[in-house]
Amino acid sequence: MLGTLCRTGGAVFKNSQQSLPRLWVTLSQQRCASRLPMNTVVLFVPQQEAWVVQRMGRFHRVLEPGLNFLIPVLDKVRYVQSLKEIVIDIPEQSAVSLDNVTLQIDGVLYLRILDPLKASYGVEDPEYAVTQLAQTTMRSELGKLTLDKVFRERESLNSNIVRSINQASDDWGIRCLRYEIKDIQVPPRIKDSMQMQVEAERKKRATVLESEGMRESGINVAEGRKQAQILASEGEKAEQINKAAGEAQAVLAKAEAKSKAIRLLSDALAEQNGNAAASLSVAEQYVAAFSNLAKKSNTLLLPSNAGNISGMVTQAMTIYSKLAKQSPPAESMKTDEPPVQSPPAQ
Repeated sequence: MLGTLCRTGGAVFKNSQQSLPRLWVTLSQQRCASRLPMNTVVLFVPQQEAWVVQRMGRFHRVLEPGLNFLIPVLDKVRYVQSLKEIVIDIPEQSAVSLDNVTLQIDGVLYLRILDPLKASYGVEDPEYAVTQLAQTTMRSELGKLTLDKVFRERESLNSNIVRSINQASDDWGIRCLRYEIKDIQVPPRIKDSMQMQVEAERKKRATVLESEGMRESGINVAEGRKQAQILASEGEKAEQINKAAGEAQAVLAKAEAKSKAIRLLSDALAEQNGNAAASLSVAEQYVAAFSNLAKKSNTLLLPSNAGNISGMVTQAMTIYSKLAKQSPPAESMKTDEPPVQSPPAQ
């Protein structure tokens, strides 16, 4: 009997579709190719659809997908809502940015019906209402941004539009999933200005890079000169240190040689006939010095007895004898010989 009722209901529904005029449907119903079905007692609701049933003009219930039974004449399917994700193309519209630039912008809206009851009785045409709300919200959000930020913050702009739509569409049983801006068109003059700005920015970056390169080059040259001067000063310092060390070693060597010479001379003077040898050495030096007089300068200071060589030698030996007497007694204890008397001056 149930099979007979189903076959009878299907035949009646098919005949009703051919005979009855097309009823008013929403855009979502056109998209899913559904029409308001007749009450055939037994109804089969497709998956992802919700049929809103009225009983005697008042809301009765929402038919779930699958097999459903209705009372003839009293019950009537008034709305058919699709629960699939719906894509709505937002037509192109003009909007003014914060810096008074007129833009032509369009987008795509993705939404889904969550509550068929609110979508049926909360608004006359849910998709049209959401489309108009998306357009007004988009104009409002664009008015808060400058032209440069519109291109840089498209994701933020999309999320703000979705949030604003959801705040207003909660009473309609509709949930906006996402909104995407498809195209943004600017006036030709603004586009030319933007192109000039891009070229100027590129030239600026090139100039900055060139100046930075010149600065780095100057820094490198100055650093090289600094290192060269440091190395030169260190080399000069090392040279002076080596030179000073060499001079000090030379002075020490001369002092050691002189001390050895003095020690040998003192040993020689302490021997027998040492005074005579010293007198001979003084006389030779006096003669050599006297022979070099008036060779480098014509101004001379001479003693009164410059020609008396023996007197000069006697005077020199007298000075030596006085110095020898002032020497420590340890030197005189080394030898047992009496001090040598200098010969009288001739």
